[in-house]
Amino acid sequence: MGDMNGVRTYAPGSPSGRNGAAITRLVQNNEIDAFLGIGDFQYDAAYCDDYVKYWTRLWGGTMPKLYWASAPNHDWKPGRNEDLDDFMNGQCPGSSAKAAINHERGFIENGQPYSKDFGNWHFAFLSSAHWRYNPARAQALTTWLDRDLAAAKAAGKHLAVVHHEPYFTSSTDTHKRNLDHKPWIDVMWKHRVRLTLSGSQHNYERSCPVNNADQCVSDGMTAFQVSTGGVGLRPFTNSPRYIVKRFSDTHGYLRLTLRADGSFDWEFVPTSGSSTDAGTRSAPQ
Repeated sequence: MGDMNGVRTYAPGSPSGRNGAAITRLVQNNEIDAFLGIGDFQYDAAYCDDYVKYWTRLWGGTMPKLYWASAPNHDWKPGRNEDLDDFMNGQCPGSSAKAAINHERGFIENGQPYSKDFGNWHFAFLSSAHWRYNPARAQALTTWLDRDLAAAKAAGKHLAVVHHEPYFTSSTDTHKRNLDHKPWIDVMWKHRVRLTLSGSQHNYERSCPVNNADQCVSDGMTAFQVSTGGVGLRPFTNSPRYIVKRFSDTHGYLRLTLRADGSFDWEFVPTSGSSTDAGTRSAPQ
């Protein structure tokens, strides 16, 4: 899930509060193996104080299962707000809790890529902020992604990629698809990534299994765009042919059940609103 907490938001009854409480219960009851934070944790320009005073009050209970990727602008803008990496490593005054991945790896710098296996699934985490702030670094990460996915595929893993700004998405008045991400998409298609997770748009979308040419194909990527964490939702302004389900009237979270054979179930669980989405993708042939 991305786009979680609005400016100075700490009310338990807010959409952010309802989402944070729902996911915290899953963590506390050990009902999930991981909570994937897909960027834009705290609006508008978040510093240590903002994470501690606001985000932590509603979402702090998710930290023991949290695997995160930083986003541009709200999480991290070089020279302005750069505290997310300190916060996730328990280094902000008033908050010593560490995200799950930081417990495992130690300090992770904003924009540093990493990958993590969950059972027979391999997830690569990338910061799409590089395409905005340092395109040369983003291109270099294309090589990292190629090697990382190749090694995981050779080991028999099923592949997934997490990055904040979406490529397979409908436009809104604020954001269009991020065409500069195409080198990453080409690498994902090359290795037959099964699913991608992104945010940024302030709504929910699911693609058909899609290739790098925007075609629905049996061995393509299922692209989920889940930016329904709690900030204001945005309507769509176009209708790409590869998007098969979408809505912009409901906050909630996406729950995935991943199986060792590469099949998976998905369910969007509404927490403020009533729209939902659920289904199963079968194992690769």
